[in-house]
Amino acid sequence: MDLSRLGAPLGPMIRVHGGFANRMYRLDTEQGSFAVKELNLADRRWTYRVEDVFRFERAAFAAGIPMPEPISAGHGTLVHRWVEGETVPEAPVSVAYAYEVGEILARLHALDVAWTRVPIEEPAARDWPELAARAAATGQPWAGELASQVETFLAIAHFIDACERPGPAVLTHRDIQPWNLLARQGRPVLLDWELSGMLDLSGELGSTALSIAKGPGFDDVRPAVFHAVREGYAAAGGALPPWGPSWFIFMIGGWLGHTRWNILRCLAGVEASTGPDLALSHESVRNGLRGLPDLFGRLPELEALLG
Repeated sequence: MDLSRLGAPLGPMIRVHGGFANRMYRLDTEQGSFAVKELNLADRRWTYRVEDVFRFERAAFAAGIPMPEPISAGHGTLVHRWVEGETVPEAPVSVAYAYEVGEILARLHALDVAWTRVPIEEPAARDWPELAARAAATGQPWAGELASQVETFLAIAHFIDACERPGPAVLTHRDIQPWNLLARQGRPVLLDWELSGMLDLSGELGSTALSIAKGPGFDDVRPAVFHAVREGYAAAGGALPPWGPSWFIFMIGGWLGHTRWNILRCLAGVEASTGPDLALSHESVRNGLRGLPDLFGRLPELEALLG
């Protein structure tokens, strides 16, 4: 992408580390500061249509959704205006912050944006025994952990495929997590819209609410924060879907797919030119191997606690 229209650079682009799927840089020019994101299109788990997502972003920004201004989109590159704010730690947010996140979701779901792509949900992968064997053969540092959890991961895959989604499907962000949020004067700003698309409403609400209501694990889940997302959503005119396990299915399925994707990157054994660094992929694998079984085992407890 030609970045010259952003103005004369004040210095070289600076790599901003930590992206789980893409690589981002900060570019400071005479016209301001910009976030330049290099998209990993080579080994994504699904087709990413840059133009569709960018059009959705532009509509959301025009409607006043708090987010970085979308500047341009091209094959493999996104540019947004840089937004200053405080990072949101992986810890329960305040009730007021969670309530506003719920309001933002209701406003986002009310946008009238055409979206012609109908998501085709493929069955959850069942190749965990083969992956465990490859991990052992290649000496991966987490091979033993994977081998011990193969049956659990197969049970998770079955649960994902069998769980009913009550609907409706909404066009939404799909990835509101602490690392995709900023706090600006104590209020939320939504980042990283690349996963945007259609999703069952219960999955979007449950994933969002649980992500910002807990710490790194599941020992400290704040029901008041979880409920604040639902209350904010309803107060802003959103209709809440029926309560049940479908509220957690998107988080579980997304985490399962993300873990498998990083396992494959680690098995390749080379530092890819796009996407996360290999060390970050190993960290993501370890987090999935430990966190997913914990989440899956706590589902009855979470349903009782939060329902």
